[in-house]
Amino acid sequence: MNLEDMIERLMYASRWLLAPIYFGLSLALIALGVKFFQEVFHLMPVIFEIKEADLVLVVLSLIDIALVSGLIIMVMFTSYENFVSRIDLGENTEKLSWLGTLDTNSLKSKVAASIVAISSIHLLKVFMNATNIANDKLMWYVLMHLTFVVSAFAMGMLDKATRKN
Repeated sequence: MNLEDMIERLMYASRWLLAPIYFGLSLALIALGVKFFQEVFHLMPVIFEIKEADLVLVVLSLIDIALVSGLIIMVMFTSYENFVSRIDLGENTEKLSWLGTLDTNSLKSKVAASIVAISSIHLLKVFMNATNIANDKLMWYVLMHLTFVVSAFAMGMLDKATRKN
């Protein structure tokens, strides 16, 4: 085996350095799950006294956590399959329908769409509390959200253009 072959094998094997990072994302899921149920447990004692607007804010926070969790799952599985190794769960295991079908461009589009959805929820929460927020801050929230929307749209258009070629 010559030096070039050794370097190439070492570089190829280095992809496994990503595996602990993807596993670490599952730990982030646990943290989000804890935060989710913490919100639910704080809500339960006051469920009959809480104002509807405040309840909507709590529910939006729960939806936000769910969206981020789904985003983590997508990134974790798709990145692992694209950069480390195929996930082989055996024949008797239920497989997610999208597993193995997302490439990096599809993942980028889904991540961008998820970021827009998460930003939309955050913006809705901000506007429900708009009386307590300065107008210049509101403007920056809207501009940031519009930046996410335009970026997601541009990435989608670029992806569509590159798929045609």
